[in-house]
Amino acid sequence: MGERITWSVVIPAYNEASRLPPYLRQVAAFLEGRGEPYEVVVVDDGSLDGTADRVRHFQAAHDRVRLIVHPQNRGKGYAVKTGMLSARGQFRLFTDADGATPIAELKRLEPLLQAGADVVIGSRALKDPGVSVQARWQRVWSGRIFNWMVARLGLKGIADSQCGFKCFRGAVAEDLFRSLRTDGFGFDVELLLLAQRRRYRIAEVAVNWADQPGSKVHVLTDGPRMVGQILRVRAALARGKGRG
Repeated sequence: MGERITWSVVIPAYNEASRLPPYLRQVAAFLEGRGEPYEVVVVDDGSLDGTADRVRHFQAAHDRVRLIVHPQNRGKGYAVKTGMLSARGQFRLFTDADGATPIAELKRLEPLLQAGADVVIGSRALKDPGVSVQARWQRVWSGRIFNWMVARLGLKGIADSQCGFKCFRGAVAEDLFRSLRTDGFGFDVELLLLAQRRRYRIAEVAVNWADQPGSKVHVLTDGPRMVGQILRVRAALARGKGRG
């Protein structure tokens, strides 16, 4: 039998040759400092800028980093799904390659897992005097509008569905991600809808977050596409699909 892994950190990456390496160093250093068995799973989603080569270079000195390469771009949801189903950790976190949420924010999520939550999500919308959120006003307002729309479409009680910092118990991750159908940016909402439908315990906690240049999400083009993805998911769930 292989080593029992406590934490798996999954990082989806598409054309992240410049932003990923510094964050990858931070993630590895943080997890090494904890003294627990861990793995980092980077999923290169068809990058064209040498992202995979940068990860391979990092792997030479870090044997707990694994790389999965998609031959073509499939979408963030598909990349996270690949990583989560390949992961072996008792707990599994996915986080964005740009490092907008520092990996040390995992310490804010852990107590909720220890208290019995099945899914714990980072939030830029919840207020906490000990947390700083640095975002452009356009992103703040587009996020508020999107989350308002998502609530109208059935996702209740979640202040920020789109923060790319979410962790799961291993068995819960396998259950949810095996059922995930959304390949694009709207996958977070499907995950949370599925989790609510299956009565998993979801907790949300404020995290530090800083907007990074080079975002892959564009409000005018990706926003309507995400809403379309969510409408299709809602229709499928209404027909009784995705129950498991």
